[in-house]
Amino acid sequence: MALVANGLSTSHSKAPLFSFGVIADIQYADIPDGRSFLGVPRYYRHSIQVLQRAVKKWNDHKNIKFSINFGDIVDGFCPKTESVTAVEKVLNEFEKFNGPVYHMIGNHCLYNLPRSRLIPLLKIPSENLRAYYEFSPCPEYRFIVLDAYDFSALGWPGDHEVTLEAGRFLTEKNPNSDKNSPNGLVGFERRFVLFNGAVGKEQLRWLEETLQDCDRKKQNAVVCSHLPMDPGVAASEALLWNYDEVMELIHKFKCVKVCFAGHDHKGGYCIDSHGIHHRCLEAGLECPPGSDAFGYVDVYHDRLCLVGSDRMASTEIIF
Repeated sequence: MALVANGLSTSHSKAPLFSFGVIADIQYADIPDGRSFLGVPRYYRHSIQVLQRAVKKWNDHKNIKFSINFGDIVDGFCPKTESVTAVEKVLNEFEKFNGPVYHMIGNHCLYNLPRSRLIPLLKIPSENLRAYYEFSPCPEYRFIVLDAYDFSALGWPGDHEVTLEAGRFLTEKNPNSDKNSPNGLVGFERRFVLFNGAVGKEQLRWLEETLQDCDRKKQNAVVCSHLPMDPGVAASEALLWNYDEVMELIHKFKCVKVCFAGHDHKGGYCIDSHGIHHRCLEAGLECPPGSDAFGYVDVYHDRLCLVGSDRMASTEIIF
């Protein structure tokens, strides 16, 4: 089923197993409104109000078990002297939610702070400053949160082996002096820009082991990433560097039902060649004053129903 502008086309008489809140790309900054490189308006101060209304809606719902923030809670234009203050201001709003919040790292987060500062602030379970983890809210479901900037030229110290290796990788893939520019790159090659990243080798091994365990336990897996992982759901410029490698691995298993992502602010939805649903969430940043982009997902045995607010389209995901 495609995106639905207002509400879902079907109603379910049975109560969901559980529900969870979703929001993406708040990119708050205490600066005047601006525009993206493509000229799309951005509302830096208003975005925190979108989050405030999301938290209120989730709390009023009474049955939202947890919420997931899909990264980029502050914007790259936030003055660096105010980065910690801005992150803490947004986190204070998340903390008003009556339940746990699961965070992931986005490129704008890394423009502001190194992962050594972000991971403790976001309370991300971590080993060696890697930001991937999993959790199981009920025996039937497992959520897998990827670190899309595990292999990246962002967030690691300048002399770190990952920074140096990712820099060499980008130089090989992108000849532009401005590595944020995809100019001259063709098709899916346009993803090789500085503001994207990849899932590293250790994380891939962990993902394979986690999916094997999900298959053994006959769990439904929900994969969450800041960066989208299918060309049908997002622009080429927004894709994970090694989306093809990650999806080749995921396609070996029966357990993964849906991949959620942020990053591409317009949002999107598709079903890939193996029947896995991909849903890229609309950004809180691009909501004009008075409008919203957040939602919650009702989880059933055989489907997930995203109930969106305003600019976030509702989506029924049946598997």
